[in-house]
Amino acid sequence: MAAEFNEKEASIADIGEEKVPSYDGSNEMGPKGQNVGSPHDVANEKGIFNQEHEILKDGVRLHPQPTADPLDPLNWSSFKKHIILAIVMYLYFMFTYITTTTVPSFPQLQTDLGISYSQVNWTVAIPALGLAVGPLIWSSLSDIYGRRIIFIIGTLIALVSSIGAAVARSYSGYMAARFFQGFGVSPGATVGMACVNDLFFEYERGQKLGLWVLAIDAGLLVGPIFGGFIDLVSSAWIQWFTAILFGFLLVLELAFMSETLYPRSYMLSRMPLSGANAGSTELEKLGHARMESADVDLKRTTKLSFINIKPVPGMRHPKPWDSILRFALTFKFPIVIIAVGIYCFAWYWWILSIITMLPAAYVSYSPQIQGLLFIGLLLGTLFSEVFCSGRLSDSIVLKLAKKNGGIRTPEMRLWLAYPAALLSAIAAGIQIGNTVITSYIVDSYPLQSMSVITFYSVFLNLSAFIDPFFIAPWEAADGFTLSFAAQGILTFFLSVPVIAALHRFGPSLRQKSGQPSWVNPEYDTL
Repeated sequence: MAAEFNEKEASIADIGEEKVPSYDGSNEMGPKGQNVGSPHDVANEKGIFNQEHEILKDGVRLHPQPTADPLDPLNWSSFKKHIILAIVMYLYFMFTYITTTTVPSFPQLQTDLGISYSQVNWTVAIPALGLAVGPLIWSSLSDIYGRRIIFIIGTLIALVSSIGAAVARSYSGYMAARFFQGFGVSPGATVGMACVNDLFFEYERGQKLGLWVLAIDAGLLVGPIFGGFIDLVSSAWIQWFTAILFGFLLVLELAFMSETLYPRSYMLSRMPLSGANAGSTELEKLGHARMESADVDLKRTTKLSFINIKPVPGMRHPKPWDSILRFALTFKFPIVIIAVGIYCFAWYWWILSIITMLPAAYVSYSPQIQGLLFIGLLLGTLFSEVFCSGRLSDSIVLKLAKKNGGIRTPEMRLWLAYPAALLSAIAAGIQIGNTVITSYIVDSYPLQSMSVITFYSVFLNLSAFIDPFFIAPWEAADGFTLSFAAQGILTFFLSVPVIAALHRFGPSLRQKSGQPSWVNPEYDTL
């Protein structure tokens, strides 16, 4: 019944000086129709997980496999899980809120700092650069010391930087503060997604990642609305209010956020959730049978120190620099590059162009009216999440999996991408597209989810960094109508063929590129 690391049967690869087992993260039918299997199937074949009993949900194998441990985040109450999810969403909301909340105050910032419109546009690019750099630093650290401490440190950095931006009197000082704002809030991407994966099963992933994505998209659009009205006081008060938001978030993290990094592979060998016989059992038939947490003498999740500064025990940890190495190695996996690239530089680029250029397009309007112009985009985003995004994605995947012999494939997530490309002109497509792409790449490499989301986050924010340098000259040369109509058209006519190609060739591309030679630490044991 054990879930143990078998050194003789698991293939080993060097990542720097680290030795880690190689897992096959596929969960699909192969290009010729053969059953490639789930991450757990392949791990079993390799001798990594030797469980005789497997837990199912609606006839489909659960991933991750739950334990009988009450300290397992998968076993926590729904209320506790969703409190932590709300905190994760709060930080991810701030991820883009800090970037766009200053947009309505651009004219005032030009006057206060004595800069041009192009230079004030760069104040949106600089925090995006911090947001791109941050995941390369924080991701491995969160896999070593846990999610909670990284959230707290990042929020502290963002809080102090927001105060610095509020009191800055020079352009260079303001830009430095804006960079560290982005760097501090950046754990909301990779570490936030890791929390979602720690707390919820794969069959819930579309809905929960949809809510997580909703936070970043809402922050992008709520920022200018709030900023427009706070600018009635002063442009500095936009940053003071941001500091207040970070202060409140810090209190929530300290009071309500438990550690979610859990040594799953180790604990499956000690506290498996099993039925009476070998084979497979539906989760509902097992009820809520739990063992005592004291049965295993290992500090984990809620039993760790209030401020934990030691590596989380019971798992093999990456080196602090491995997130950078793994980012580079992810270029070996074409479906991640293609999916992330088309979203960041076709869809996300489009909405960023609207946001950064809106003050120039409606220069005669007050900052408050400019802020209200984002309400339509916000409503479209909320509508798409409620009716057309995460929960619908999960429902589609479940129905298709049942028709496919109980086997999920990542490409089942892509059906919603086609209407998303068409609807992007009204922002609803942005929300659906973001949910589809993040769910797709995580489903493709579930045991390397931290690395693929790091890749996604870096390029998402690099696109946000580049866009302000590019869109202003294009608009100046061709005007608003041509430049923005061209972007809307490109979003659809670039995205649809690429998504169709992934739909058709994704499984074969995944098979040809092989599997990454590392896994998330929760699936790795000492």
